[in-house]
Amino acid sequence: MADHPYRDLPPEALWRRAVAERSPLHLEHLYRPRFPLGRETRIAAAGSCFAQHIGRQFKERGYAFLDAEPAPPLLEAGERGRFGYDMYSARYGNLYSARQLLQLVQRAQGTFTPLDEAWEEGGRWFDPFRPTIEPDGFASLEELRAVREHHLGAVRSLLEQADVFVFTFGLTEAWIDTRDGAVLPLCPGTAHGTFDPEQHAFHNFSWPEVMGDFEEFMRLAREVNPTMRFLVTVSPVPLTATASGQHVLTASVASKSILRAVCAELVARHEHVDYFPSYELVTSHPMRAMFFDPNLRTVAPRGVAHVMSTFFEAHEGTATAAPTPASTGRPAQVPVPHEDDVVCDEAILDTFGA
Repeated sequence: MADHPYRDLPPEALWRRAVAERSPLHLEHLYRPRFPLGRETRIAAAGSCFAQHIGRQFKERGYAFLDAEPAPPLLEAGERGRFGYDMYSARYGNLYSARQLLQLVQRAQGTFTPLDEAWEEGGRWFDPFRPTIEPDGFASLEELRAVREHHLGAVRSLLEQADVFVFTFGLTEAWIDTRDGAVLPLCPGTAHGTFDPEQHAFHNFSWPEVMGDFEEFMRLAREVNPTMRFLVTVSPVPLTATASGQHVLTASVASKSILRAVCAELVARHEHVDYFPSYELVTSHPMRAMFFDPNLRTVAPRGVAHVMSTFFEAHEGTATAAPTPASTGRPAQVPVPHEDDVVCDEAILDTFGA
């Protein structure tokens, strides 16, 4: 028989041996880390709401997870998520798109200043780019500005100190201020602000846009920190609602497919980028939707546990030292209570359905 490239493929390259004949709970070699993450590795994280699980697991397992904006000591643990603390490495809330992440860094570096500075409602002030971090709003515009400047300083600190930046891609759909292209985390009017059809436009990011945005983010980050590496994932949580005009199922599949394809290309182009398949571990058909709650959208605790155990088992043996405190972005407190209480701003859209 003639020789050919398929004769000596490893088991994980063959569907029958790698998937069909195995339990979905024990798929071998699904994730092979491109670079190790030791307990001394300074890690920063951002992204959609599913990414909160990743940060919490890093903290609980004793990794040097950076928190450049820790909660005030007097704020009760159960209230921290409601005010945007203990979610990520800074108090930026959920960053659903690569454009949001890029613009956040541009704002922190002073190269982009959105025209929409604040929303006023009943004498209280809300940040359009973090509309839910202060549930009752700020007492004054001056207070909002001061807190924002502190926040952007924390973002600059993360870029300077992080060895690895973890980003979970969530959505391609977004609402944009047509005057300057600023991306908002939520459609104005859903939580705070006022929707203006002349000012606010729906936009569904294409593959080239998402790819370009994340590559530009990496370029800016590595200008500050040339050795920074990146770990990307795709959230397995589907869209709560779509403004695309499509059925929400096809819109969700299209969005996630674009994001997954971007991750594949990022890994192919850049040696300093790794991909972890949290999306496949939850949503692929061998999993039979067993990791979703009955609403078929939110990931059940057993699904989170499966994803996280797969990740950390792949990194066994890479942790060699105790966490090293950073001068400004220091390892967050552990343990973190209420680990399954995830703050997902997008979930508010579900309340508008009939």
